[in-house]
Amino acid sequence: MILIDADALSATLDPRILVEALRAGHLGEVPAVERLYLPEPGAENDLLVWSGWRRREGVVVKAATVFPGNAATGRQNIHSVALLFDGEAGAPLAVIHGEAFTRMKTAADSALAADLLARPDCETLTLIGAGGQAETHARFLLAMRPTIRRVTICNRTPARAEAVAARLGVLGIEAETSADVETAVRRADILSCLTASAVPVFEGDWLAPGAHVDLVGGFTPQMREADDTAIRRARLFADTRRFTLDTCGDFAQAIAAGAMTRDGVAADLFELAEDPARGRRGAEEITLFKNGGGGHLDLMAARALFDLAASSAGR
Repeated sequence: MILIDADALSATLDPRILVEALRAGHLGEVPAVERLYLPEPGAENDLLVWSGWRRREGVVVKAATVFPGNAATGRQNIHSVALLFDGEAGAPLAVIHGEAFTRMKTAADSALAADLLARPDCETLTLIGAGGQAETHARFLLAMRPTIRRVTICNRTPARAEAVAARLGVLGIEAETSADVETAVRRADILSCLTASAVPVFEGDWLAPGAHVDLVGGFTPQMREADDTAIRRARLFADTRRFTLDTCGDFAQAIAAGAMTRDGVAADLFELAEDPARGRRGAEEITLFKNGGGGHLDLMAARALFDLAASSAGR
């Protein structure tokens, strides 16, 4: 068994390696998955446990804690560790630690969706949110859409947006910050929302024709980032219906309000990977992808990182 430091690996990992691993992972048999969500009584903190099992990759169990209040003191709000087991005999293969594992897996999920749904000529990316996911999402989205020339970061705490922009600058990605969310959304070819908000962070009327929306927060029924107008205007997609229709507020609340139906998701990532023609139908269409996560994604990402680490070690 090996120990993989995802934080160290993320500094040199080509995002396309993980995105293509997820693309390949969405072909063929669908993994068995389960999810546990345990909120702290009387607080806003959460424990989430994902598991996935498919013989060709193995078995994964990932536990993550989410403490939104950490951001106020400059600490990471998500911590996680994953265990990967062999799919043939059940032997432990790797322990993957570091917040970067969840960030990279989540960003690869969004980046694969953007590659399948966003226009090929995208030039502007707007990020709402400046937490741990922001920098990684910018890297992964630009890897799949190198045509992007403008990155704008909006956050209710400007200093945090400026810090993300500075870190991206070190990586050679030119980014700006803005307090004008409406303008940043209106000019976005890709809009990625990366918040822990319980209320919409933009108005659906602001979306430009042809925009692609990536919703990453809203992982509980009480949380959401898009309003009902955005849901109504867009053609809807998800990584899986199972973990988005009921457990993610953007869809669950929209269904309750009558803004969408339970069969309103045009395709999930398994269907899009098998048949990309099920995606965007024209340059003016607004596409909206709900990144709900799931143990299958942790399994695909964990196996990819294990294979990379084993190859580097000469195994």
